[in-house]
Amino acid sequence: MGKFYSVIPDAQQAFIKKQHIFFVATAPLSGDGRVNLSPKGLDCFRVLSENQVAYMDLISSGNETSAHTLENGRITFMFCSFEGSPLILKLYGKGHAVLPGSEEWESLAPQFTIYPSTRQLIVADIDLVQTSCGFGVPLYDYVGERDIHFQWAEKKGEDGLAEYVQKNNLKSLDGLVTDLGLL
Repeated sequence: MGKFYSVIPDAQQAFIKKQHIFFVATAPLSGDGRVNLSPKGLDCFRVLSENQVAYMDLISSGNETSAHTLENGRITFMFCSFEGSPLILKLYGKGHAVLPGSEEWESLAPQFTIYPSTRQLIVADIDLVQTSCGFGVPLYDYVGERDIHFQWAEKKGEDGLAEYVQKNNLKSLDGLVTDLGLL
């Protein structure tokens, strides 16, 4: 059965470090707005303290997490055990984007591998941690990371990436401004 915590216990921190994939979910306040759910990988997630986490976010087709956390802060992370003992771990909290060049960026960025296509860091203060059984989650074997994103980014180059961000990452699907759209 599920258990609830007000902090991320040591056992769950260790579980997080072993995972190759996690999911992040956010939503706008509008009932007509779209809920966003994204898978993430590439060893980009860090537990900063028992109540704070962050992940390194790459340039991609949208920037919903930034728009939603800018509007209302709500964010949920989910980790699933795809091997070994079954477990689902959810982290609930309030998040925000940290952009390159900010003071917060300077303190957090050294904890990550920053790539030319790193768009921002997403930081969240966690106020609720939930574990559940995960009995229905299938077993999968991890075979490695994809390098398609990095090939795409290298082909685009610095100017191409900047142009892509301007075209695709300043507003959400629902028209909400992102942190990058405020610049």
